[in-house]
Amino acid sequence: MEKIDPDAVELPGWYRPDPGQARDLAFVMFSGAGSKLLPKQITNHRWALSAFGTASAAALSSNDTVYCLTPMHHQSGLLVSIGGSVAGGARIALSRGLDPDRFVQEIHQYGVSVVSYTWAMMHEVIDDPALALGAHHPVRLFIGSGMPAGLWRRVTEKFDPAHVVEFFATTDGEAVLANVSGTKVGSKGRPLPGGGKVRLAAYDPVEDVIIEGEDGFVQIAEPGEVGLLLAKPPGDVDPTAAVRRGVFAPGDTWVSSEFLFRRDEDGDFWMLDGRGTAIRTAHGVVYAEATSNALGALGAIDLVATYPVETGETTVAVTAVVLRPGEALSPADLAEAFAAVAISERPDIIKVVPDLPLSASYRPSTTHLRASGLPKPGRQTWHLDPESGAYHRLTAATYEALRGAVL
Repeated sequence: MEKIDPDAVELPGWYRPDPGQARDLAFVMFSGAGSKLLPKQITNHRWALSAFGTASAAALSSNDTVYCLTPMHHQSGLLVSIGGSVAGGARIALSRGLDPDRFVQEIHQYGVSVVSYTWAMMHEVIDDPALALGAHHPVRLFIGSGMPAGLWRRVTEKFDPAHVVEFFATTDGEAVLANVSGTKVGSKGRPLPGGGKVRLAAYDPVEDVIIEGEDGFVQIAEPGEVGLLLAKPPGDVDPTAAVRRGVFAPGDTWVSSEFLFRRDEDGDFWMLDGRGTAIRTAHGVVYAEATSNALGALGAIDLVATYPVETGETTVAVTAVVLRPGEALSPADLAEAFAAVAISERPDIIKVVPDLPLSASYRPSTTHLRASGLPKPGRQTWHLDPESGAYHRLTAATYEALRGAVL
C-alpha cells in the first residue's frame, strides 16, 4: 500500500466523492448470521457519533495510545478504535492478533493506555496462567461492548486501577448507551450525550406486544419493568429500519432497536435480550443477557450461554456454564445467583460444560449444544422447580417428563 501513489491512480468515471453529509453512506460492513451474510450500512452520522462518543467517554487525548485487537473490517475496530482515536487525537496500536504473551509485550512496548475489546475477547488473555503484567502497567481503560459480567470483574481485578467502559449501540447509531463510570457491572449505562433521544416503551414479553394506554399512545416502562428500546432519529430515517409513528405524541417518529431492557431507579439501562431471541417457556420468558449477568456474579463461573431447546410441544431454556479451573457449582450457588431474578425468568436447565467455543467476534457459540438437544441427566446438570424456584439435579424421570412436555 505504501508503494501506491494516490495521485497516479485513475478513478473510474462513475466515481463520485462522498460529499460528507451526515446521512450519506460511509461504509458497508458484512456480518455472518448462520449461513447468511448480512450487510450493515454505516452512515457518516453513525461513524461520527461513535468516534466522538468513544473519545468523550474514554477522555481520549494525545497522551493516549489505543490498542486495537479487532481487525479493521470489524465494526468495533473501525467505529470504536479507529474512530475514537481520530476524534480524540490519540495514537493507535494495531496488533497482529490476540495472544497473551504478545498482549503483555505490546501494552508495555507501546505504552497502551486504552484497550478496545468485543464480547469475551479478554477471556483468552485474563485467564492465561502465564499472564505476567509486572509491578506496573500503563492500561487505564478497557472500552468496547458485550463483555460478560464475570469477565468484567476479573479484568478490573487483574488490571486495577483500570476500569471498563461498556457501550451499546444499534447499527444505525440512533440509540447509543454507555456505562462510563463502570461502577454497575453488566449495565449498559445511560444515553450518550450528543446521541439520539431514547425511551423504553412498555412491553408485554409474553404476548410480544407494546402496551398502549387508554389514549392510544404507547406507555413508558416504569423502572424495573421490561421495555422495548426506542430511539428518536434526528433526521432522515433508514427505510429498512423498524419505524413507528404516532408513538408517544401525534405525528412523532421513533425507531425500534428490537432490544429489550430494564431501567433502574438511577436511570441506568440493563439489557435483557433481543426481542426475537428472548426464550418463551411454559413458566415465563427467559432472557439470555440477564441470565449471564446473574450467573456472572459467581466467581466460580467463567463463561455463560443460554439457548432454547424445542421438546415435546414446548420450549425449554437451557443455560450452559463453563467453570474456572478448580471451581465447583452447587444448587446453593445457583440460589444465590438468582436471588434477585423472578422465578418466571430463570432458565429451566443449567448444565456445566467443559468449554464454549467463541465466534469470530468472541461471542460464546451454542450451535453444537442446540444440535445435541435436551441435556442428559448428570451430576452437573440441574433443573428448575417452577414452584419453589430451587434447582435440583436433573434425574432420568424429570428428563423424560421434559421430553414429553405439553403446553
